[in-house]
Amino acid sequence: MTDTFWIAGTVLILAALTFVLYPVFFHRPKARLEADFRNQNLLAYRTRLEELDREHDAGVLDDESYQQLKEELAGAMLDDVPEKVVAEKRVPGRRSAVAVGLLGLIVLPVGSYFGYQKWGAMDQLEQFIAMQEMNATGENQRERMSGLADELRARLEQSPDNADGWAMLGQTYMRLERYPEAADVYRRLAGVVADDPKSSAVALGLSAQAGYFASEGELTPQVRDAIAAARDLNPDEVNSLGLLGISAFGQQRYQQAIEYWERILQVAPDHPQIAAIQGGVDEAYRRLGQTPPGASQPAAPLASGPGVSVRVSLEENFRSRVNPATVLFIFARPAGARGGAPVAVARLTAADLPADIRLDDRYAMSPETAISSQEQVVVVARLSRSGSVSPQPGDFEGQLEAEVIPLADASEPLDLVINRELTN
Repeated sequence: MTDTFWIAGTVLILAALTFVLYPVFFHRPKARLEADFRNQNLLAYRTRLEELDREHDAGVLDDESYQQLKEELAGAMLDDVPEKVVAEKRVPGRRSAVAVGLLGLIVLPVGSYFGYQKWGAMDQLEQFIAMQEMNATGENQRERMSGLADELRARLEQSPDNADGWAMLGQTYMRLERYPEAADVYRRLAGVVADDPKSSAVALGLSAQAGYFASEGELTPQVRDAIAAARDLNPDEVNSLGLLGISAFGQQRYQQAIEYWERILQVAPDHPQIAAIQGGVDEAYRRLGQTPPGASQPAAPLASGPGVSVRVSLEENFRSRVNPATVLFIFARPAGARGGAPVAVARLTAADLPADIRLDDRYAMSPETAISSQEQVVVVARLSRSGSVSPQPGDFEGQLEAEVIPLADASEPLDLVINRELTN
């Protein structure tokens, strides 16, 4: 693309020089034009005079007619050609003009090149091109997108003030499930937009979210620091509130989870995951033995997009060893992914088994990681004695691989049996 830019620039420079240099090399002064006109008249006079002589010699014209035509021709000639011909004046500075034109032919392209290198915006142009290419890349071209992301990062390192570029890179790393790098990029973005506290808070919240995904659902010290920094700038930063709500819910602090999530409902009623957040609030109320506010009102319509329907059950041999209050996590990850954040997560208890559930975008942890964007997923059901989403020895687990399909194409739920105990 850079080569194309300079080729186009060179063509335009040469076209501009054409308008400048053409008059210098091909201009004909008025005096020269007048001299050429006189010479043409003289040539015409001599030619016509020779014709009159031939006609007189041949007897076509008598002496009187010959003399009369000759005098008329001479009179017409005197009108066109003055008796005193002024010599053409030499135009001063012509050689200088030619020299300046030739010098411009060399200096202008070279000066444009080096001037643009110093003051131009080629780095921003290349960043924009890389961003456009990443937007145009298909889902099946993961390797290509990854290469473009690395290329964009290298350019951003050279021109680090491009907030749109850092935001695009962070989103791309999230789609590629390169969560540690996404967390770092969002921290960089927070510094770039530090003059706008709300934008900086959002970037820090996204950094916390990426770190949370990288740790597979743990609020590590780094994640907590990012959340604290975001809320120092904006106490209502929704990504931070969402993570705090998830953490509180996982630790059975349902009232705190309700407070965090209800705050999101108040400050961001158009949040893309508003249905999932409302569902979390309702579930937290039910865990407290309370009726969710507005439960008597018509329920929001269920999601009908792509997902996976499963029927989770516990193997008979384990039932006597599992407390009904044990937390049950049901989540889906992209097939073939090593770790990383789930694309859908649901939280129940062992008392709910057997349980039928459809994992769809209602259970997405973020808009960037939705199950509807996958073709195949691995669905895991884990009974966690500690209440943590991270696997621990003594937890019970089962899993299966499934195709993500629209609700209209779904038939019977897939049987997912929790049939093994984790030992390490």
